[in-house]
Amino acid sequence: MSAADEILDIVDENDRVIGQSPRGEAYARGLRHRCVFIRARDAEGRVFVHRRTPTKLVFPSLYDMFVGGVVGAGETYDDAALREAEEELGVSGLPRPRPLFKFLYDDGAGQTWWSSVYEVRCDLPVNPQVEEVAWHAFLPEAEVERHLTDWTWVPDGVAAYERLKAHRAQG
Repeated sequence: MSAADEILDIVDENDRVIGQSPRGEAYARGLRHRCVFIRARDAEGRVFVHRRTPTKLVFPSLYDMFVGGVVGAGETYDDAALREAEEELGVSGLPRPRPLFKFLYDDGAGQTWWSSVYEVRCDLPVNPQVEEVAWHAFLPEAEVERHLTDWTWVPDGVAAYERLKAHRAQG
């Protein structure tokens, strides 16, 4: 099955399931669904950063400071966070990612999804999926901040990062 054929739960503005749709159709029609964002850090506290492959359905070839993706139909956010983190990092045996907060991403142009943000420590050697990740590195937070202005980032990841900074500032 291709990524476009994966079945997603379609949700309302309160994150209640109101239907299901293939992923490709959900993207094409701007149907609200669910996603997970996982901030992966190594033992030194560096952040996993990657550039998406040019074949991705959404935001091809852009940089991302989160791993993650869509929540499948009937899947919980927590299960999707572990699955997506292990898939994108190319590892197995990660601890369960720790949930931080949820927010509704809406770009105002038809892309909208409920987004659950997590963090996880990855002490394992990573081997990212070549279908998903064109380049990767663990970077110090200050370096990620410096590249916010000179790399082109996925917009939903930037939105999650801004909310993460605010979340940390609140304690």
